[in-house]
Amino acid sequence: MTGATPTSPLDIPDYRLFWIARFAAVLSTIGMIVIIGYQVYDTARGKYAMSIPQASFQIGLVGLFQFIPLAVLTPVAGWVADRFERRTVARLANAIDMSIALALGYVTAHHLLTLPILFALAAMHGVARVFGGPALSAIAPNIVPASLLPKAIAMSSIAWQTGSVIGPAIGGFLYAANPALPYWTAAALMLIAIIAMTPIRRIVPPPFENKTGPVRQMADGLAYVRNHRFLLGAVTLDMFAVLLGGATAMLPVYARDILHVGTPGLGLLRAAPAVGAALTALWFSWRPLKNNVGLKMLCAVAAFGVMTIVFGLSRQMGLSLAALSILGAVDMLSVYVRSSLVQLYTPDSMRGRVSAVSGLAISASNELGEVQSGLVAAVLGPVGAVVIGGVGAMAVALGWAYIFPELRRARTFHPPETASSNAVMQEKPA
Repeated sequence: MTGATPTSPLDIPDYRLFWIARFAAVLSTIGMIVIIGYQVYDTARGKYAMSIPQASFQIGLVGLFQFIPLAVLTPVAGWVADRFERRTVARLANAIDMSIALALGYVTAHHLLTLPILFALAAMHGVARVFGGPALSAIAPNIVPASLLPKAIAMSSIAWQTGSVIGPAIGGFLYAANPALPYWTAAALMLIAIIAMTPIRRIVPPPFENKTGPVRQMADGLAYVRNHRFLLGAVTLDMFAVLLGGATAMLPVYARDILHVGTPGLGLLRAAPAVGAALTALWFSWRPLKNNVGLKMLCAVAAFGVMTIVFGLSRQMGLSLAALSILGAVDMLSVYVRSSLVQLYTPDSMRGRVSAVSGLAISASNELGEVQSGLVAAVLGPVGAVVIGGVGAMAVALGWAYIFPELRRARTFHPPETASSNAVMQEKPA
């Protein structure tokens, strides 16, 4: 960068392109996933004549099929993000997702949908995510100064949450007009993301100081998080809270058979958490959080559990939307704090692998949360699954406050000198 010192990430041309690419990719992916979930549930209820609990379990299986490639390939994806040019890795992942959207559009347009086809394409989507996530996460710290990173993360979250607001709503209405249209739109948006990423300067990771083999280098990311209690607590807090409090997994059930609002209503329900999250991210991009960040993260997770319970018990569309909006707002606070802490506590040479571990935790919470919700819903029904999940999220917040006192004691985003010194020492070979 040349000229005046930037005061905002948007002053940096590469970051503007990065933001556009992220927004287009999220808009595509989230809208596509919402429709996949609805198609699985609707196909199970209609074509396979399953009951509500049985069809709810099929939604859980979608999460399982997405998680399996994530669990297997995460160490490889983190190593790739730390070994190869990160912009290229992200574009290839987007190209895979674009191919999946085209395939889903084709089978939908030609009435070839079956549960095995939907599960297989969901698994392929998991492969794209596992490689794209770490590479994208590791790009932002390389194109903005460290002093602007919390703002950059908040603005990146705005891209994510705005896409999460618009994507489901547009996807629901497009599906009502033509079931294949959401997928054609998703493919076009992925192409935009690839084009926007191309002019960004090359992001080549620093060379590994430790000259061990690739397998050991892949394992280093897991070892780094495991040995760094602060990072371990931050990553696992989000993982277990969302794993238990996955209300969004049951949204197709609520839209079709509880609130009776159909696919347009499903789009609104799926967008509601993102509305709250986007507004929160916008606030943090203007007024970044500075004090008592760890305690506020723990309180946000507890509030996430409370709002999950309120949504689970609601039978009114207005109350359900309000509960989901607040749920999204407090979840954004937690994500904002955790993302900033993970990036600032991690040296650049480890960011790809640590981001992969963090991404695996997020995916475990989302995809395995769907499995957990589907299993519980098969036994207790969808309402019982959502309410029990909310109680579990509250319990996780309380437990982590005592298991990891480092979290509640964190005052600011900046790591203490001892943490920085330990990070450097752990990077050097013995």
